[in-house]
Amino acid sequence: MSTPSVGRIVALTYQAAIDQPDRFSSSKSVGASFGLTPRRYQSGETNRVGATSRAGDPFVRVALYEAAHVMLTRSAKWSSLKAWAVKLAQRRGLKRAKAALARKLAVILHRMWVNGTGFRFTAAPVSPAA
Repeated sequence: MSTPSVGRIVALTYQAAIDQPDRFSSSKSVGASFGLTPRRYQSGETNRVGATSRAGDPFVRVALYEAAHVMLTRSAKWSSLKAWAVKLAQRRGLKRAKAALARKLAVILHRMWVNGTGFRFTAAPVSPAA
């Protein structure tokens, strides 16, 4: 719940759906299990990318969309995550930005759960290459 816009209901819904974070080999695969990645159709030379696949638990997907909506519209505290989503909303539209932010929240929440860390409001400092 240290993540902005993630309250008790979102955290409990997410935790109940995942149950054991070790089920996922990487945090990137969490978004796909809740249907937050684009649907793809590939056959021969045809390659179409469609809307979200909507696979998995619909309650978690709705909770993550709600958290993304709150972060974009109501949250006053800025973070690197919110700045990324606002830039994306300006380029691609608010609906797509909410879907992308919901997927990114799922990945971040899983990584925080596995590592036992809190949310970082700023991006990690990058050390200069030597």
